[in-house]
Amino acid sequence: MRSGGGELLLLLHGLGGSRVVWEPVVGLLEAEREVIVLDMPGFGKAPPLPDGVEPSAANLAAAIKARCDELGVERPHVAGNSLGGWVALEMGREGWAASVTALSPAGLWRKPLGPRRRDPQMLARRLRPLISLALGLRRPREAMLSSFSAHPERIPVRAGRELVLGWIDANGYEGANRAMRTHLFDPGGYPEDVPVTIAWGERDRLVGPPKPERRPAGARFLTLPEVGHTPTWDDPELIARTLLEGSNVYQRRQ
Repeated sequence: MRSGGGELLLLLHGLGGSRVVWEPVVGLLEAEREVIVLDMPGFGKAPPLPDGVEPSAANLAAAIKARCDELGVERPHVAGNSLGGWVALEMGREGWAASVTALSPAGLWRKPLGPRRRDPQMLARRLRPLISLALGLRRPREAMLSSFSAHPERIPVRAGRELVLGWIDANGYEGANRAMRTHLFDPGGYPEDVPVTIAWGERDRLVGPPKPERRPAGARFLTLPEVGHTPTWDDPELIARTLLEGSNVYQRRQ
């Protein structure tokens, strides 16, 4: 999806998500940015990476760069959430992004997370018919969404259903999750000409904020009040403002 006017701003969702996570903020961005929203490989409507290519953040970044080339998009501002934030950081490292804004990015933990003891997606697939029914009920739906949202009651029924079932059905989830838990983001030697904003949800229940040494040197760090890991429905105005400020390179360099 491509809309709006002004400088190019590319938006990348997190692990198990799709471009639907940006719906609350796109309209708030369009007056000042030309917004491009993509599904990452293996999620939403995008095909996975080719067989034999590990879906690491670096390889996902390369695939997104190739997609941008196909669209005639050169060096956009890039913003991402969770795994999408890590992918955005990798795009900045390669010089493919004019600026990076990462919302609760993955990969900034101190050591690899290692494999999970249980596979939640596999269990959810077995229970998919029951989960699909439960998503029609407010309390079960909000309980499912509360893992990543501080205010699940603000997520529309349609979007909540699409988010949960999209995660269950995502054929890229297993490989991307394994790669995410195996690797670390390396902040060393990050290019000085790529402004970076790292913003963390105050009520993020999935990942804690990174230590200063795990961030690129000179990165601006923000704590976003009263929002969770995927904060776009929690406070759309705050998130849109954060993305606009992060991609305002001229203002950032004053």
